[in-house]
Amino acid sequence: MPSPLLLDARTARLLPWIVAIAFFMQTLDGTILNTALPAMARDLAEDPLRMQSVVISYMLTVALLIPSSGWIADRFGTRRIFFSAILLFSIGSLLCALSSSLTQLVAARVVQGLGGALMMPVGRLTVLRAYPRSELVRIMSFITIPGLLGPLIGPTLGGWLVEYASWHWIFLINLPVGLLGCIAALTLMPDLRGPERSRFDSLGFLLFGAAMVLITIALEGLGELHLPHLRVMILLFAGMACLAAYWLRAVRIETPLFAPGLFRTRTFAVGIIGNLFARLGSGALPFLVPLLLQVALGYSPAQAGMSMIPLALAAMLAKSLARRMIERFGYRTVLTGNTLALGIGLASLSLAGPHYPYWLLLIQLAILGGINSLQFTAMNTVTLIDLDDRSASSGNSLLSVVAQLSLSLGVACAAALLGGFSAPIDAGTGSVLGAFQATFLCVGVLTMLAAAIFLQLTGEDGRRARKLEAEMDE
Repeated sequence: MPSPLLLDARTARLLPWIVAIAFFMQTLDGTILNTALPAMARDLAEDPLRMQSVVISYMLTVALLIPSSGWIADRFGTRRIFFSAILLFSIGSLLCALSSSLTQLVAARVVQGLGGALMMPVGRLTVLRAYPRSELVRIMSFITIPGLLGPLIGPTLGGWLVEYASWHWIFLINLPVGLLGCIAALTLMPDLRGPERSRFDSLGFLLFGAAMVLITIALEGLGELHLPHLRVMILLFAGMACLAAYWLRAVRIETPLFAPGLFRTRTFAVGIIGNLFARLGSGALPFLVPLLLQVALGYSPAQAGMSMIPLALAAMLAKSLARRMIERFGYRTVLTGNTLALGIGLASLSLAGPHYPYWLLLIQLAILGGINSLQFTAMNTVTLIDLDDRSASSGNSLLSVVAQLSLSLGVACAAALLGGFSAPIDAGTGSVLGAFQATFLCVGVLTMLAAAIFLQLTGEDGRRARKLEAEMDE
């Protein structure tokens, strides 16, 4: 592991900018797309209520590759992998813009996901190894600022590009930034490798990845794919079987992908399971709201994008309150109450309709943005707060995977519910708005049920380590 003294002054100054720009590209792409889905559906002759595969394919690819990112960087070096990640992300963006069918677009999003899965983990790993711990909080805080700006700019920019140019530009704008990023990675990124070669759990990786893919496709089969229920059940049980096989294998080998022993730490177990279920509602929110505004309420893409600004602004402001609330009330109270509030907020969007006051909708979205931000911060910190140094790396990697997986499952579940409630429309007995209202109500109720998971914490959990920075996000 190189000393900070091995970095020249210019590299030490510019390296955080390179990682921050990569983070911005990734978060911008994750939020700019949702507003453009109806326009993309029209251009590709698809149903706008069945475009979730464009979102899920990217998130699932990222979740699949995150566990291998550290091993790949150690094996081939941070400079080569970071450059390849930006290049893949840029090529995927170009392929997305050139896509003429939904199948091509989904395949291009997978290519984008291959780059996105490596960009941020490798960037964070480089910073972790290149700077002393005394500088780490300052540098990581700097790197995460663009990640907060992405959700603020993305929906509005996406709406304006779709309305005044075309949806292709939401991908093309990545190309000049990607070109600069590739040049910067080759000239400024230090080529760091792990101190020792570790053995990668390839079979565990395949079993865990197969489980995630099969379960996600099973949920997709209820929505966009319209698979018969028998095939959905077969896929679901096959995914569960792969997960069980992974777990049984991980118990008996020395270096599994994710050590089962992590779950002996109660706060980690509650945090991981809570993340999985509570983030289902959080994942559904940015997917459903732009569709509701455009497809059901008739907003223009630009109006729908600008309507998401209060949500992103409130999320940024809530970060400054998170630490104080956790210190005052404790994780159990904050997470239980906040999860219930998140579910109620999601269910309240079922009240939206043609004559619903626009100002009230903006207030609801702002409140949801603040609640969501507090939820992410509290869930992430309680998950990692009691892990020792030896377990922290594996625990953080599993948390990153679960965060991405739960967001993609949230989109899949929301789309499946939306598809089910939209079925009466084909028979002429339902409405698009009614389908959205029922979907928001169900997603809200499901999210509220996750509060029971956080009740398993005690009032003292996390108190002895609460000086940990509560600035973690997904």
